[in-house]
Amino acid sequence: MAEGSRPPTAARHESPHIDDLALAAARDVDRLLAEARTRGLTRWVVYLDPLPDRLRDDDLRGVRATAMRLRAAYGPKDSVRDVLPPSLTEPVLDATDRLLRELNREANRGRG
Repeated sequence: MAEGSRPPTAARHESPHIDDLALAAARDVDRLLAEARTRGLTRWVVYLDPLPDRLRDDDLRGVRATAMRLRAAYGPKDSVRDVLPPSLTEPVLDATDRLLRELNREANRGRG
């Protein structure tokens, strides 16, 4: 391995459970994003817009980074919860936390 390069991560198809969780999270983010657009919440639209496609397409390392970015939308001082309804924000939070837990399990097994 070249100096400074990272070891390869498992392909998504090798972790179908993670792929399923990432796709479910992407669908929830799509709904959240649609409502942010409807309400004209430009800041949140810009923040959320790339995330569903990344959850659908990225490798495991990219999915983890995207899930962490999505989780950051629920900050203590600035949260998507402050401007969008719980019926949309809570499913995204739950899906993201489930995805991160599974990614951590995969990493602990040495495959993520």
